[in-house]
Amino acid sequence: MPIFQDLKGKNIANFQKMIDEKKNTIRKYYDEIGHLYYGQYKDVNVDMTKDINARCESISNLYAEIEDLNVKILRERGLKKCAVCATENNLSNAFCFKCGARFDDSDAVPADVIAPPNASATPSRNSVSTESYAAAEPVAADDIEAPAAEETAAEGTEE
Repeated sequence: MPIFQDLKGKNIANFQKMIDEKKNTIRKYYDEIGHLYYGQYKDVNVDMTKDINARCESISNLYAEIEDLNVKILRERGLKKCAVCATENNLSNAFCFKCGARFDDSDAVPADVIAPPNASATPSRNSVSTESYAAAEPVAADDIEAPAAEETAAEGTEE
């Protein structure tokens, strides 16, 4: 079992490294855009629009690639993100546990793929080690949802 976890950790680290490299490239493109724009400002006879637009398009492509890598990281952790509310769910879920949105068939993963053959249950969100979250971006306290019991109690008082 530790070998399986080490492989996942290694894959996540590789994905995170790729994300960091793409973010550095984006910073470089932003810097180049600034220099091109200033060159255009300094000499109004020079049109740098084509070069600026090319770098902007590259930045957009890099952001899309980063999002794809973030999805791969979630998959390695046994999670998927709801397209409606962006809540992380187990791969085996057919519906989002927060908003109830149905996941596409492309998100469906058989339970035997998620858990090793000897495992008694599919991994839960709580069973993912905290070490695998080390490379993830921090979560603000405002982003944490209140327990459903409070919502039920609030609904009962409104009626």
